[in-house]
Order: sequence, then structure tokens, then C-alpha cells
Amino acid sequence: MRAVRWTALALSAAVILGGACHPVRGVLRDPANAFWTAHAPESFRATVETTKGTIVVEVRRDWSPLGADRFYNLARAGFFDDSRFFRVLPGYIAQFGIPGDPAITSAWKDRAFSDDSVRQSNIRGTVAFAMTGPGTRTTQLYISRKDNPQLDAQGFSPIGRVVQGMDVVDALYDGYGENAGGGVRAGRQQRMLSEGNAHLDRDYPLLDRLIRVTVR
Repeated sequence: MRAVRWTALALSAAVILGGACHPVRGVLRDPANAFWTAHAPESFRATVETTKGTIVVEVRRDWSPLGADRFYNLARAGFFDDSRFFRVLPGYIAQFGIPGDPAITSAWKDRAFSDDSVRQSNIRGTVAFAMTGPGTRTTQLYISRKDNPQLDAQGFSPIGRVVQGMDVVDALYDGYGENAGGGVRAGRQQRMLSEGNAHLDRDYPLLDRLIRVTVR
């Protein structure tokens, strides 16, 4: 019995401290919880385990402090786990950030945070939040598969850069193009938002998965 109590305490601590254990579902469905107000470290690494291999992203808070905070908290809560790279375009970007559970999507899809100024260019390997215009960044991000300096003037602010695994980013399945949902601006994401993985896995089964995202 004592061993069981210690195990329960350890799991609770891992959730509170942002450990690798599965998060409490109530936190993911409660964007107003104090859990989400934590500031990210000035620099940290996110390990993205995918169906094609592992990607490591170094996030810099001095590049994009509000974006770094949002990504850090989402990742440590398990928001991206078992989601999909739903928009992967040859020679452009790989986009992710819609959870597989529509109930979690519903809680977050309108939870925008304030913009960061663009302090780094959208070069190959950088990671930034997707948006439709000022004040509309929520949970969707993209990895640039090539230099995309045209995005700088549009306000897309990189939060970090891939430091390991660009070969994995290049290998992500991109045969569906825009058809699996398109970007935020295209306005074709409703089925992903309302049906989650059930829709993507049925209609776009070759999409690569984010198995787990952890931060350290």
C-alpha cells in the first residue's frame, strides 16, 4: 500500500512540474488554469518524437517570449502528443498544433495570445506560430522546410530552430498538400477542429504523427 501511495505522489509531482507523464486532462481542457501562466526558461529544448524519427527544437525566449511561453506550457502538458503534421508542403513548411481530441481543440482554438515582434528571420529550420493576422496566434505552429524570408514582413515570429532532425522534417509525408486541412488562413480546417484524429486518420492515413513532445 505504501508503494502505491508513493507512486501516486510521484505521478502527481510529474504533472505539476511538467514531467513526461500523461497530464491531467482537466488542465488541457482549462486554459484559464494557473498552470498556463508559467514562463519558459530563457532557452530550452523540445524533443519531438514522430513516426519518421526524432526532431529536436531549441527554443529561445529572447526571440519570441510570449510564443516561447505558450509552446513550453503546451508541450509540458502533453498538448501535442498523438497529433498530426496535417499540412506539409514540399519546399515550404510542415504545420502542426491541432490536438487529436476535439474537446481540447474546442477549449483552445480561440485562445489567442499577444504578438511578439519579429526578431529572427524565417529561415530553414525555424519554428513559428501560424496566424491569420495580428492577435490571432493560438496553438498551431510550422517548421520552415526552406528559407521563407517573405514571412518576416507578415509578422511571423520564430520561437526557435531545429537543431537535430531536419532530415526528419524533410521526410514528413507531403503528398496531401493543402488537402488535409490547409493553413489557418485558408479556412478549411473545420473538420480537423471538430473531428480531430478520427477524421485525419480515416481520410488522410499517411499523415505523420507527433507521438510525443517533451521539454527539458
